[in-house]
Order: sequence, then structure tokens, then C-alpha cells
Amino acid sequence: MKNIRNFCIIAHIDHGKSTLADRLLELTHTVEKRDMRAQHLDTMDLEQERGITIKLQPVRMEYEYVCPCDDEESKNASGASSKNYKLPTTNYQLNLIDTPGHADFAYEVSRSLKAVEGAILVIDATQGIEAQTLANVYAAIEANLEIIPVINKIDLPAADVPRIKIEIENVLGIPREEVIEISAKEGTNCEQILDAVVERIPPPTEGRPELAEGPTRETKALIFDSIFDPYRGVVIYVRSFSGEIKKGDKLKLLRANAEFEALEVGCFKPKYKPTPKIEEGEIGYIITGLKSVRDARVGETVWKKSVEPKTRHQESTEPAEPLPGYKKVSPFVFAGVFANDANDFPELREALEKLSLNDASLTYEPERSTALGFGFRVGFLGLLHLEIVQERLEREYNLDLIVTAPSVKYEVVLGGGKIQPLANPSELPDVFEELREPWVKLEIVTPKEYLGGVLELVTKRRGIQHLTPQFTGGISFLDATRALVNYEIPLASIITDFYDKLKNVSSGYASLSYEFLEFRSENLVRLDVLVGGEKIDALSFIAHRSEARSVGMNLCKKLKDIIPRANFVIPIQAAIGATVIARETLSAFRKDVTEKLYGGDVTRKNKLLKKQKAGKKRMKKFGKVSLPQEAFLAVLKRD
Repeated sequence: MKNIRNFCIIAHIDHGKSTLADRLLELTHTVEKRDMRAQHLDTMDLEQERGITIKLQPVRMEYEYVCPCDDEESKNASGASSKNYKLPTTNYQLNLIDTPGHADFAYEVSRSLKAVEGAILVIDATQGIEAQTLANVYAAIEANLEIIPVINKIDLPAADVPRIKIEIENVLGIPREEVIEISAKEGTNCEQILDAVVERIPPPTEGRPELAEGPTRETKALIFDSIFDPYRGVVIYVRSFSGEIKKGDKLKLLRANAEFEALEVGCFKPKYKPTPKIEEGEIGYIITGLKSVRDARVGETVWKKSVEPKTRHQESTEPAEPLPGYKKVSPFVFAGVFANDANDFPELREALEKLSLNDASLTYEPERSTALGFGFRVGFLGLLHLEIVQERLEREYNLDLIVTAPSVKYEVVLGGGKIQPLANPSELPDVFEELREPWVKLEIVTPKEYLGGVLELVTKRRGIQHLTPQFTGGISFLDATRALVNYEIPLASIITDFYDKLKNVSSGYASLSYEFLEFRSENLVRLDVLVGGEKIDALSFIAHRSEARSVGMNLCKKLKDIIPRANFVIPIQAAIGATVIARETLSAFRKDVTEKLYGGDVTRKNKLLKKQKAGKKRMKKFGKVSLPQEAFLAVLKRD
């Protein structure tokens, strides 16, 4: 076990994690050069198309480490000539987990940190420390990991390595002497990272002493990811903390109380490679054969019954304590997901069930809409997460979906102080004492020249300065050119188009990260949308009373342009309770029923127009308004 090193790569989005992972695969000959492709560990089509990492991906590498020793003493002891002398080497097993960089997939990163003892922190030589860099570092420090700082892209003309080193030392407290300068694209100095992993990251027993405690006879492994294979059932990705797991072993999931047999065990190369066993401290996979995706959740402990040292003929019946799992993530962004064809509802339910196994941050519950029928209220970590899940459902499960506009999770205080969570705005009760919305701590890193525009944007979205001893007035300066903005802001103000607006006001240079603070009571109202006199519950949302009228008017104008015209007039209204605060009218198609007339008495013309009017009135009573997907997305943009 002393020759095992478990580590992950963490960074802000687009700082070069996946490219660095490619170089490490090449250097360790894990993947032959002829089989290499860009972003080799990004196996999903979506990851390849978008150029981002969505899912964590483990891989095992074998590295021949040159032992640091006194050359002269070694040569003299061996009696060999300097020409024939070769430095002694040791083989190490390096288990790498490549992680996503976007804030919406931070839960993937947190799961990876629990399975390793060290982390490579990659920082762009041109952009320096970004908001998500800080968030990842704090998470790694909280997990007690050894951090190896790396400055990437030193080959770029705009690279400013000395400035970034000073920034790392001042902001992160890591000595500049420990920083490794590389170019992952060209492979410059990448071998130094492998040496640093061996030298600086502790072996599994030293890195996780608190998890190695307990009777050694117990075999325990932590599930940090899992997928569903239609042919082999549930495949779990595990980190073994004690004992060993072999093919054919009878295993048990301690929290779910489910038993199964290990049909196959192995490691990632990066594809599945069967091995005789998964030993203590190693990362690997187990094919369980389980058909129920509810059992093998991430954070679950795999346990093997073993024989007592003194009575080997008897099995241990002593109840095992599960390993510390993962902190349950609570999504605060919710959207309704409906099948366009009502007959596809069972397929949608099965797809969400399987997807939630692979994505532990995804939650869902049944929902019924008067306009869209039966569907699910699905919880996400952000808009990108929502977009990725929608595309995966449509691609991998061939579903045609309608997704409503996202909203955040609220808390309603009912009579007697009872608190009820509210994920669907249309379910807000008529009578309640208080309505609370989630607030987050927002961190934005921006060049100084764009600071004014960034502050104006945050203030416009009801942001208030986050005052701490380190951040007086909510603003601090990382260096002579960049500022760190600390604000508190409602989550509902930033989940829609805030990121796009931030990039606009900063010419694309600003970055952000946020973390949940608390629920706060505000003057909030539910804004209902009526189309053709019928309330569309899927379009209802909650807004601050001071913004309700302007938001309602803006939404009605957008819906007027999106909803297709019919043969009857369609009123589009925004209302608070019974009070209509905004209205637009979508005019009807008009056929010229008088075109066949060639003069004559005017009563003939009036008779035809009156008949047409009666027909439109009758059609309005029975006609149905068609709402396209764009109608539900119109809520996303405020202006």
C-alpha cells in the first residue's frame, strides 16, 4: 500500500485539467499514442462537443519513479562504472480522478476529494486565480488533502508566471517554491507532476488515518460513483479503505441493507480492466448485477462478511459501522420536466431513476400540470446542470421533453410556525405567515476596470455587501489588476441570466462562485400567467413585489412574440392573485370574408362580418392555445 497514490485534478473551468490528464496518460503509457485523442477521459458525447468535463472519471496509471539517492554513494556501493550505472527505480500505482470545473458540478468534485489523499491544483498562467479556484481550494483544505499547485499554459505569449506565483502565495498561502510550471498542451515539465505526486502525496494509510481505524478483519469500501449498465446491472466505483474484495465475494451495502455478489472487480485503464481483487487503498469498480438503482447510492459503504481470527469456522455477525458518507446535497433550482407525448411518462420516470443513480445531485418527484399533464419536478444545482440533464434524457433515452422555466426552492411559514418547503410556485398556499427565499454568498473575481459595471449589476439584482474582517466593504484586491467582490444576493437573482450579464459587463473576464447561506423572509409574491383566460401553472413564478410589475410586463411582451397566432384573439395576462398587473393581446388571423363582394348594399358586408365575429367567439370558447417550449424559457431573461 505504501506504493499507492490517490489524487485528483481540480481547477476553474477551462484551465487545462483534461489536457493535463491526457499528458499524464501518455507519460505513464496507460494509453498508447495511437489511441490517444483530446480529452481522453471525457467519454460522453456532450463532453466532447462542449469541451467541458461533466462527470468525474477515474483511471489507474503505473509509474516508474526514479528514487532520489546519492549518486556517488550508490555507484561506489555497486562497483559499477558511471557509464553502465542506472539509478534505482520503484513502481508506483497512481489512481487519478479527473473532475469537472464548472460550479454546477461541484458535487462531483466533493465526491472525488473524499476518495483521494491529494489534489493537483491547476491555475491558468494568463488568468490566474479565479472564483472557482478558491472554492476548490477551500474544499480540498477542508478534506485535509495535500495540494500540489501547478501553473499551466506557460507557453502562451500572455503568460505571467511571476505574478501568478505571487498571487498563489498571497491568496492561497502556498509557498511559490512549491509551484510547478507546465504546458499541458506541449507536455513541458509534466513529468515533474508525477514525481511530486509520489513525493508529496501520502500513501492511503497515512492520508486517511481516521478511516483506517476499526477491526482489520472488516472489508469496507466507499462508493463514490455508480452507473447503470443495461446488460450487467449497477456498476459501482469504489475506494477501498480496509481489506480486499475479490470476484465472487458476498458483499453487503450497509445503509441500504442489500446483499449481492461481486460478479467482476477491476480497475480503470481508463476502460474497465478486470483484476483478481481490489486491495486496501485502491480505487476500482465492482459489477454488482443489481437491477434496482435505488440501492447502490453514492456515499454507501460496501462491506464483506469475514471470519473472526479466533473462530475461523464461524462468520462474523457483529454489525459493521458504515464509513462516513457524503453530505447530502440539496438542489435549490427546480424545473418541471414533462414528456411531449403523455404515453412516454413511464419511460421518463425510468430514465430519471437511472440518471439519478449516476448523478447523485439530481432529485425528482411527481408533478401534475393542468396544461402539460403528468411529469416530474426535478431539482438541479444550476442552469448548466439542467441543460445537461435535459440533453442526456433526450439523447440517451430518446425522449421528447418540455422543460418549464426553473425556479428556486422557497420556504413557507404556515400557521403555528410550521415550515413547509416549496419547490413549485404554483403550489403556494393562499394563506401563509411568511415566505422565505434562499440567499447565497457570491464571490466574483474581476479586472479592476470592470469593477463599476459588476457592482452595478449585483446591486440591481438586490445584492448587499458581505462584510467580514478580510473583506472590508465587500471588496478586496488580489493584486494590482484584479478585485475580489464579496456580496450576499438572492439565489433567484443569479440562476437565470446573471452569468451572461456578468460576462457582458466584464468583456468575458469575470468569474463567479457561490455557496448557500440561509433562507430569509422577503416581500415576495406569486406572479401567475394567464393565456386565453386560463392560468398556466407551469409559467407561475415568485418575484419580489418591487419587481413584479416590470417583470410581468416584460414577460407578457415576450410571450406575445412567441405564442403562435390562432383564429381567435388571445389575451396574455400577468396577475398577482385576482389583480391583473400586465396585459398584451395577441390578435387573431383575419380572413377577408368580404373579398367576394363587388359593391351592393352595405348590409351584405355587415352580415358577413357579423357571422365571422360569431364564429370567432364560438372558436374562442372551444379553441386551444398551443404553447411552444420557448414560452417556458421566456421567463429566464429579465430584459
